[in-house]
Amino acid sequence: MACISSERPERYNFAAGPAMVPAEVLAQIREELPSWGDTGFSILEQPFTGPLFKRLMAEVEDDLRGLLRIPNGYHVLFLQGGASAQFGLLPLNLLQPGQHAAYVESGHWAGKAIREARRHAEVSVIASGADQAFTAIPAFDQWRLDAGAGYCHITSNETGNGLQMQEFPRLAVPLVADMTSDFLTRPIPVERFGLIYASAQKNLGVSGLCVVIVRDDLLRVPPPGLPSVFSYAMQTEHLSRLNTPPTFALYVTGLMLRWIRHNGGLEAMAAAARVRSRLLYEYIDGSRLFKCLQRRQDRSAINVCFQLADTALVETFLQDAAQNGLANLAGHPAAGGVRASLYNAMPVAGVRRLVSFMTAFERQHG
Repeated sequence: MACISSERPERYNFAAGPAMVPAEVLAQIREELPSWGDTGFSILEQPFTGPLFKRLMAEVEDDLRGLLRIPNGYHVLFLQGGASAQFGLLPLNLLQPGQHAAYVESGHWAGKAIREARRHAEVSVIASGADQAFTAIPAFDQWRLDAGAGYCHITSNETGNGLQMQEFPRLAVPLVADMTSDFLTRPIPVERFGLIYASAQKNLGVSGLCVVIVRDDLLRVPPPGLPSVFSYAMQTEHLSRLNTPPTFALYVTGLMLRWIRHNGGLEAMAAAARVRSRLLYEYIDGSRLFKCLQRRQDRSAINVCFQLADTALVETFLQDAAQNGLANLAGHPAAGGVRASLYNAMPVAGVRRLVSFMTAFERQHG
């Protein structure tokens, strides 16, 4: 197996999630873990009903509202189970009798959301990218949305397919978005959405927490059979403390929100994402060995997915990359190939290192 460099380089983690955490945040976690604040006890030992942890939750919510400019009339929930749990909870919480759910099938994760929602409600797929092998997002004029839908679900960024919605429509029904992969990587018009949800393990730290932002009018009495802890209305009433919240994940989310704010907020995150992704896409587009199949205007700035012209070289590429400090570049199992996840914590230096490695690899194997 060829090794491009004989030195041990600085390591960069391109994992799709749980993802890279900024060094400053990791250092603060390490420093505070034995004793949080002046308590003498670890954050792992703090009671969620105590005044200190309640204050932490309020600060996390305030920081999130400030960064996203969340309007009045929206509630922020901190729930367990990740985004995948919401796939089933959305129809149970949002649909009224006689309504169905509308979904845009844009890739792997939209497909999973559709399959789970169908276990609980009638679902119509109003647009699909399947006929293009999920290399493009269906244009708005292809959506066949009818007034009987209780909500319309989109996946803003397809982690496994390398696609990202660049704009969001104004709809006559509530727009619901799984924003797990590109949450807090750019400003968004929150007022266009009825509900936004996102797992924390991409841009907000560690797994176990799902953030849900829900509009007032979508909070309803839970239907029979839905446990109270899975009811958006009940969790809103109890300030996300109807049951024990994921306390450590909330603490890390607070650190990550402060890190984003101190580094320029969402405008700065979006600018950095453009720089990182442009560096990589420009190299791929000029390469003979590497190729990106996604339609240019739909390419994700967060999860860059690409293939090798010679698929037999993929394993060699991944092994050599790992040897050179470039970790977790394997594509999603359903898509194969290579995937570089460029979340907020990824420095531009990491992408430059990747492009430099790819250049040397292509010289050697192309």
